Amino acid sequence: MTKREAIFPANRHALYEEHGYSAAIRSGDLLFVSGQVGSRSDGTPEPDFARQVQLAFENLKATLGAAGCTLDDIVDVTTFHTDPENQFPTIMAVKQTVFREPPYPNWTAIGVNWLAGFDFEIKVIARIPSKA
Repeated sequence: MTKREAIFPANRHALYEEHGYSAAIRSGDLLFVSGQVGSRSDGTPEPDFARQVQLAFENLKATLGAAGCTLDDIVDVTTFHTDPENQFPTIMAVKQTVFREPPYPNWTAIGVNWLAGFDFEIKVIARIPSKA
């Protein structure tokens, strides 16, 4: 049985220790990334919503990079939104700068009523590229 391997970005934010979870878990050639939020380095939420979404993607990129992955390796995305109807235009604008062309990853968006002070969270599954 393969033991799970915890992956953390170089600049770990305080939330991992505070809440006791890993940024990602490698299992075989798959990377299961925990929900990434738009947190500042001290773990507090970025108050500006557009910047919060951008920071969530930056935190996601850092976690993917720690496992040798890029955004192109993502196969499945789940996002969580506290006010989907009003937030969606901002999220889509940021999304279009991150995923610029097809094929796009699978994507499921879920409306929630609480994200521990955050308004957006992104969780992904990526395939870890084989080393050449």
